[in-house]
Amino acid sequence: MSILKRIHNMLNGAPMATQPEKGDETLAAAVLMVEVAAGDGQISRIERERILSLLENRLGLSAEDALELFVEAIATHDETNQMLHFTRKIKDHFDAAGREKILELLWEVVFADGEEDAYESNLLRRVGGLLYVPDHKNGEIRKMVKARA
Repeated sequence: MSILKRIHNMLNGAPMATQPEKGDETLAAAVLMVEVAAGDGQISRIERERILSLLENRLGLSAEDALELFVEAIATHDETNQMLHFTRKIKDHFDAAGREKILELLWEVVFADGEEDAYESNLLRRVGGLLYVPDHKNGEIRKMVKARA
C-alpha cells in the first residue's frame, strides 16, 4: 500500500497496514516536504528531523522506512525542478480534507525552525493552489500550525 493510500486510509479512520508498498506516488508528499525544507539551498538538521518525525508519526512509517523514503525524496527532488507532477499525484488521489492534511504537513516543515520566510510563504501559496485548497483554508492551516510551533 502506498504512503498516499495509507494517508487516505488514516484520514478516513481505516487501520493502516504495517508495510507500505513503494511506487511513484509514494514520494509525492515527501518530495514536497523536501522542496519546502530546501528552499534556502540546504536542509537544516531541524528540518530533517521534522520531516522524519512527520513521516513516522503522521504517516505511521518505521524509522527505517521514514529514513529510506526521505533519502529517496531528496534524490528525486534533486533530479527534477518542477513540483507539478507531485502536486498532481496528491490532487488526483485525495479529497479536499486529505489535500488539506498534506498542506498541514508542509506548513509543519515551514515552521520547523520557528521562522517563515517569503520564499516559503510563496511556495505554500502556490502548492495550495495546485492542490485546489482555497487561499482562506490555506491561511487557516498556516495559523493553526504556527500556533502549535
